[in-house]
Amino acid sequence: MRKLVQRQETTLLVATVWPRSALSCVSLLVMVLLWGLAESRAEMARWNVDPAHSTVGFQVAHMVISKTNGKFTDYTGFIEMDPEQKVVRAIEATIYTKSVFTDHEKRDAHLRSPDFFDVERYPTMTYKLKRYWKTGELYTAVGELTLLGVTKEITLVGTFHGVVKDPWGNYRAGFSAEGTINRKDFGMKFHKTLDNGGLLVGDEVKIILEIEVIKEKHAT
Repeated sequence: MRKLVQRQETTLLVATVWPRSALSCVSLLVMVLLWGLAESRAEMARWNVDPAHSTVGFQVAHMVISKTNGKFTDYTGFIEMDPEQKVVRAIEATIYTKSVFTDHEKRDAHLRSPDFFDVERYPTMTYKLKRYWKTGELYTAVGELTLLGVTKEITLVGTFHGVVKDPWGNYRAGFSAEGTINRKDFGMKFHKTLDNGGLLVGDEVKIILEIEVIKEKHAT
């Protein structure tokens, strides 16, 4: 009888203590998982383009024998990324076409006209990342470029230069990227043929990007 009572007491003790211990373990595990999830989410941040230290440029053939360089001076953009893990969630940019600049006033006026960017009808062009992949140290990004009301996928290949902290406590990151588009694909069809059969302005446009971004600070 005494052994039976002791066995029942032991069973009751195990039944009472084990669920609490199990519950504590499960609770601890859940807390750890939630903490880890919060930490992983915290690493993904928005980084805004710094126009003062960036270049959104292009290059196009002129009369076959040379190349003309230009850039846009007014634009905004951001990247959502985790630089430590080298993971990118989003890239978006808006470029104001009126800001096209080739260091030649008459040429810039022509570029703003309906022959090219038609800035009165299409004051902006936009870019939005769709997908990307990494091969060695190179990143290949496929995104949608909308220009003159036409949206097409373009491919950019670039490198990530790392992150630094500036003297004012801001975290900065840098990228370089290049790609090529055919302007006629977007309806930019102006052309003049030279006597030798070449074009006054080439159809293929090389995109040249040197981008510096600043990590967005959260309000405290």
